[in-house]
Parts: sequence; structure tokens; C-alpha cells
Amino acid sequence: MTDFSTHSCKNRLFDCSLRLLLAWLLMFVALAHAQVTTEITQLRLERADEEWLLSAQVQFEMPSAVEDALVKGIPMVFVVSAEVLRERWYWYDRRVTFAERHMRLAYQPLTRRWRLNVSPGAIASTGAGLALSQNFDTLAQALVAIKRIAKWKIADVSDLDASAKYKLDFRFKLDLGQLPRPFQIGAIGQSDWDISVGVLTPFSTETGK
Repeated sequence: MTDFSTHSCKNRLFDCSLRLLLAWLLMFVALAHAQVTTEITQLRLERADEEWLLSAQVQFEMPSAVEDALVKGIPMVFVVSAEVLRERWYWYDRRVTFAERHMRLAYQPLTRRWRLNVSPGAIASTGAGLALSQNFDTLAQALVAIKRIAKWKIADVSDLDASAKYKLDFRFKLDLGQLPRPFQIGAIGQSDWDISVGVLTPFSTETGK
């Protein structure tokens, strides 16, 4: 009788351990699936007259949590920045120029359309005359405009010395700091809200690469 009870307890413990292991595996699979993959598929600098222009293509899938918040009337602000750094062997690299673009995406329930406001600074603190507005019929169309940066001026040619070496620090992100406070608390640290990518790459003033 004692042997049977001991064997039965061992079986139950084994079953519990197996179920716990399966639960952990399922959780890790779910987290991996929820992880947002953001990547820069194209990045190019070119000189046009007396300006340096940046073109880039960013790829990511909109997480369901972010899309749900948008449909419920919570605007999302995507920020892209480009910083030109001059290399210095004796000290930290020196910032030469810095450009930033804020893209505020909002859903309009009455018209069932998507509005995208683009500004060189935070939308709330920028005059209406400095923001470009576009309307789209679908979220997919609006995201195409957000993911594609075309011929964006980031510096004047006179800002850069042809004899110096430079790096370009390019970054793209969903700015959680511009969400309403309750959403900030819930979103920070959640992998399905982490839409961000960046690259630091050298480039030549002669070729733009």
C-alpha cells in the first residue's frame, strides 16, 4: 500500500512539473511572437545643391495593442532623428547637426479616416503653420508614409568640412513619452509597444556614403 502511494505521488509530481514546463514554454513562445521587429531596410545620404538630404525605409508590423489604442482615439507619435557627428580621435565625437521629425497619427471616428501630422518638433508645441497634415483612407496607407523618409534635409553643405570624418546616427521610434499618462505606465517595458531602431554609420562628404 505504501509503495503504491509513493508511486502515485511521484506520478502526480511529474505531471505537475511537465505542465509547468509546458506553461513556461507557451509563455516564451507568446512573448517571442509579440516582440516587434523593427529594421532599417534602406538608408542613403545625398547632396543636392547646398543641402544634405536623407532617404530611409523602415519596416515593422503594427502591434495589435497599438492599433487597438489608435482605434479607441489615442494618437501615436513616431519620432525620427538624424544626428551628424564629427569624429575626434582625442575626445568624444562632436555633434555638428541634429534634425528631428515628429509624426502624429490619429484615427478620426466620424470620417473613419486617418490623419497624419508631420512637424520638426513636438506637435502640441508647434504652430499650425509648421505642421504638414495628410489624410488617409486606411491605416496601411498612413503607415507607408510614416515608414518612408524621402529627401529629408538634415544639414547644409557648409556645416560639414570636406577634410573631416563623420558619422550619421539615425533613429526611429514610437515615442511612448508622448502618450497619455495612463498609457505610458501600461506600455513602458512591454515588448509589443517597443517600436524602435537605430544605426550609427560613417559617411563621406565626397560620396554621401
